[in-house]
Amino acid sequence: MTDIATVDLYCIDLPADEGAVDAMPLVVIHGLLGSADNWRSHLKVWQRSRRVVAVDLRNHGRSPHAEGMAYATMAEDVMALLDKLSIKHAHVLGHSMGGKVAISLARIAPERVASLIVADIAPVAYEHGHDDVFAALESVRDGQPKTRREADELLGEHVDSRPTRLFLATNLVRNDENVMALRVGLDYIKCGYSDIIGLPDGEQPYEGPTLVLRGSDSHYVADDMLPGLREVLPSARVVTLKNAGHWLHADQPEAFQQAVDAFIQAV
Repeated sequence: MTDIATVDLYCIDLPADEGAVDAMPLVVIHGLLGSADNWRSHLKVWQRSRRVVAVDLRNHGRSPHAEGMAYATMAEDVMALLDKLSIKHAHVLGHSMGGKVAISLARIAPERVASLIVADIAPVAYEHGHDDVFAALESVRDGQPKTRREADELLGEHVDSRPTRLFLATNLVRNDENVMALRVGLDYIKCGYSDIIGLPDGEQPYEGPTLVLRGSDSHYVADDMLPGLREVLPSARVVTLKNAGHWLHADQPEAFQQAVDAFIQAV
């Protein structure tokens, strides 16, 4: 447990289609600067077979902004949400930073996790790599653009990749002053960045069924990380999706969905 108070997370809570109400729920946790909204197309597919809950982590999406980006803190936020939703046991899927939240949740409270699905992240510490992204978002915050085109120009001063800029633009909302403003707690995220790139929380390995999906064009789950990964997730099955990068669920959506469905059905 941490000494930082939990926050009341926003979530998208989709009931299972008729005939699947007794199936184990699936909880989906987004990555850094993402949100539950990024997963809507996947959620609609998965709700055919089970209840699906996609969360907005603290300082992201529609959730409150607050200090503390340690993985134990974010895992406790998710557990508090599950308590609120009366979900005692669920399959848990996390991408990138959300994957480390999911790993932390599984290690801290394994009784809450029926199975674990980790998308393109390993339980290791990474090097700094988001300075350009933070600078781009700060440019938008300081520049107070009136249109998305103006916001894109400001983001482009620091980020060349248009797909990355489009992803970052999902964090913009028009405020009462008719300005495209950030809906992320950027300063809290930057302050907690050393925790974000650090190790997931928890003392013990998670022994339950685990699927690790990685993109063939991504470096986030390299082969030399696999021995350390299996120390934390000894039951992990590692599957590589071809022609996919770090956002593998967007690069290969059907293959991603099929891999998740097959794994859950096997569990």
